[in-house]
Amino acid sequence: MNRLRMIFRVTVFVIVGLLLHYVLPQHDIVRITSTEVIRTDFSGFNRFFYAQADSGNVDQPTRDLRLINTDKRETFLLGFIPRDSTEVMVYRNEDTGWIWPPYFKFDSSDLQAEAASAAKEDGWHVMTHYGWRIRWASIYPNAIDIRPVEGPDVRVIPWFNIFFFTFLIIAIVTIRAMWRQFRERKVDPLLDQAGDKFDEVQAGVAERRSGVRKWMNTWRKPENRK
Repeated sequence: MNRLRMIFRVTVFVIVGLLLHYVLPQHDIVRITSTEVIRTDFSGFNRFFYAQADSGNVDQPTRDLRLINTDKRETFLLGFIPRDSTEVMVYRNEDTGWIWPPYFKFDSSDLQAEAASAAKEDGWHVMTHYGWRIRWASIYPNAIDIRPVEGPDVRVIPWFNIFFFTFLIIAIVTIRAMWRQFRERKVDPLLDQAGDKFDEVQAGVAERRSGVRKWMNTWRKPENRK
């Protein structure tokens, strides 16, 4: 039982961790090389990883997809330690609208124009995005914002993620403390009362069984009585 409980907790922790890693904003140091628009046919698998069509348009199984091609600065340890090399990274540029994740992005066309202009400058930019790049499934992270920086060695502090996890830890600790107080005041007394009632019922049943057994013994022969 303890092993099943541990497996369940680890599974929930992994699922929540992957969800947060997907939806929380990430920051990459990139050099934008070009932009393009491709026609995309979504499959039953990768459709889940794409946002809706641009605000005001009808969502179709086949539609145009804006892409931003970049040279990304490689890093260690989830982006905390930069490397001296770069890798190719492609971002999609879609509105999120009012749906999940709640970035409320409605300016994909403007962002595409900014990316096209940045590609002509050959400078370095911070690409804020969410999502993953899964090449074999044609899944791209979704670009949220682009801003220029002085060079590839700039360090970006993820303030939103820091505040989010700080708030999450405080909320978990607070809810846990409230639950423990509620359990001590309301749940535990009810469980104790239920246990006492159960013990009383068991005692009554045992007493009735004993009475029935005694009554049945009166009908037996003296040598067979218990």
